[in-house]
Amino acid sequence: MAAWTGRIAVIIAVDTSVLAAIYKGEATGDAWLGFLEIQRAIGQLVACEVVVAEFAAFFPRTDDVADFLNDLVIGYDALSPQAAIRAGSLFRAYRREGGPREHMIPDFLIGAHASVQANRLAAADRGFLRRYFPRLTLVSPH
Repeated sequence: MAAWTGRIAVIIAVDTSVLAAIYKGEATGDAWLGFLEIQRAIGQLVACEVVVAEFAAFFPRTDDVADFLNDLVIGYDALSPQAAIRAGSLFRAYRREGGPREHMIPDFLIGAHASVQANRLAAADRGFLRRYFPRLTLVSPH
């Protein structure tokens, strides 16, 4: 977590979709890269273990994952028990409401991490995030 400076620290959680767009050179990758540079000037960029694990699937060597995240100055911030419990509770509600298997618990863990431990989430606009995390500020270059 960010050091206390006498003011509220800005912590921006980064979603796997953002990292994948940059790494794979997708059409939005350059926009995301520039956007993260701006966000880094505002606050601290972090990724939870779910994002790191999902993103690691793109790499044949584990050292390359850490190097990529370090190059982007994205720190590691483990899920707190509060965030994990919130994710499970929201996922249960999602399934009870008939939510399709399109979204699984990792999506809710990432959203809960950002809502409990960060000020905002850099992610592609996904309607379920706005629905299940209405107080979470989603940010993107678009």
